Amino acid sequence: MKADAVEKHPIAARFRTFLPVIVDVETGGFDAAQDALLEMAAVTVVVTDEGLWERGETFACHVEPFPGARLEPAALEFNRIDPHHPFRFAVPEKEALRQIFRPVRKAVRDAGCTRAVLVGHNPSFDLGFVNSAVKRTGIKRNPFHPFTTFDTATLSALAFGQTVLARALQAAGIGWDSEEAHSAIYDAERTAELFCYIINRWEKLAATGTSGNGAGTEK
Repeated sequence: MKADAVEKHPIAARFRTFLPVIVDVETGGFDAAQDALLEMAAVTVVVTDEGLWERGETFACHVEPFPGARLEPAALEFNRIDPHHPFRFAVPEKEALRQIFRPVRKAVRDAGCTRAVLVGHNPSFDLGFVNSAVKRTGIKRNPFHPFTTFDTATLSALAFGQTVLARALQAAGIGWDSEEAHSAIYDAERTAELFCYIINRWEKLAATGTSGNGAGTEK
């Protein structure tokens, strides 16, 4: 990476040329190898001229269950997804990955980064389903690092003493609608806002030389 490229792209400078991309998936169960991937959303981040991190673009797909996929009734009751509803306009896994990976790769290039890193609330779950879908479909040029993730549950524990997404958002003053929750787009966008809030708060504390978790003290 050239020095001028790093100067031009503060994201590349901040995370050693990794681009944080917030991802949420909705599934037919907990087993990434056997259970269906039903929704996937990816949200990019941007840095303003003032140096503030903000939510960028959202890319999402409804996904057809792969042949032989398991659909656990409890999971479908939880996320309120009817996998076979015609108005889902779902696409096969391979097409879904292409539709999301393509703009993510462009965002990586535009930010002067070398790779995307998946950000999620307990992201091992999301990355497991992404990696399993990549393996099943044989799709090439996966933009995401195969095992490195940024965990907003851990970051929230540090910043607020909270690990539940809804409670962390409340602590950050970010709205949460339980009726909209468990949609991949909604959860990914709220998680992106939480991630940016914590990064901005850290940068502010670092700039002023303040330390400590400061839970409940942000004005």
